[in-house]
Amino acid sequence: MIYSYEQLHTFTLHILSKIGCSKEQAKTAADVLLSADVRGVDSHGVARLSGYVRLWEKGRINATPNVRVVHETPSTAVVDGDGGLGLVVAPFAMKVAIEKAKIAGTGWVSVRNSNHYGIAGYHAMQALQHDMIGISLTNASPLVAPTFSKERLLGTNPIAVAIPAKDQPPFVADLATTTAANGKLEILQRKGMDTPTGWVQDKEGNPTNSANGVKEGGALLPLGGDREHGSHKGYALGSVVDIFSAVLSGANYGPWVPPFVAFLEPDPNPVGEGIGHFFGAMRVDAFRPADEFKSHMDNWISRFRAATPTPGNTRVLIPGDPERELEAIRMKDGVPLLDSVVRDLKELGERFGVTL
Repeated sequence: MIYSYEQLHTFTLHILSKIGCSKEQAKTAADVLLSADVRGVDSHGVARLSGYVRLWEKGRINATPNVRVVHETPSTAVVDGDGGLGLVVAPFAMKVAIEKAKIAGTGWVSVRNSNHYGIAGYHAMQALQHDMIGISLTNASPLVAPTFSKERLLGTNPIAVAIPAKDQPPFVADLATTTAANGKLEILQRKGMDTPTGWVQDKEGNPTNSANGVKEGGALLPLGGDREHGSHKGYALGSVVDIFSAVLSGANYGPWVPPFVAFLEPDPNPVGEGIGHFFGAMRVDAFRPADEFKSHMDNWISRFRAATPTPGNTRVLIPGDPERELEAIRMKDGVPLLDSVVRDLKELGERFGVTL
């Protein structure tokens, strides 16, 4: 079925209000969640709403957090999310990074005691309106096996970087450090489809195409899939995200990161508090005049767009193109939802007296 942005945003806003979120925080969270749906990252949008509610019911999400800075220097800070929705904690922390960058040229914020924060790109893009480069990282539930490992020790640990341009749309890279994010497996499970080769290994460490491979004790694979295709590089990138997000802030890292699913309990012997994030904001004019930089970004983007495409392809894309183009379509024509997601949302609505 297809729903408008307004329908889904209003529904999400009401559900979050029902679990105790303030009007302001519910709106912030709904904005982040719906940004995923309109940009085509369906795995991180309203399909996850019931997952957040289940975590709240288990007492693992604080709907009324006191999000605060607990340590800072002129250009850095540590934010404690007080167990709140990552959808609320992350925008707060990114705003702190931006405010520090206004004064110091750059701002860097590490976050502890948070939860899943939606799509990484949303937070990085908040810097664009200030003529800043935005950076957004987060660690996540341990579903990923390092190269040569049977054990799941890392999350999908995404990296997002947003860079402003002048007349061209901004450059927005938003990627998991795995071959595919876990949400992509969830979509294939709903469709009853297998995964491409290189996404998953089974519990014995052998390649598998089962979309249920992780549920059956296997693991997601780092970007590259296997050693011959560079998985050691994806493993290294995911490790950097984990260290910046959690070892630096005092959050849980590696296998101690709390699971997103409510039916699995967090490790009884945590090494930190909650999930961790890391944000950066870099004022362009701290390096060179902003207009000059953005003009050269236009030139960079234009040249790459003009690259000769390979056979069977019509153009070369710039990071952020597919999401931006889909956002324009979905804001106009609506957001398509799988039947299983619609059923889940309607059941959620019935429980809280909210109509989809």
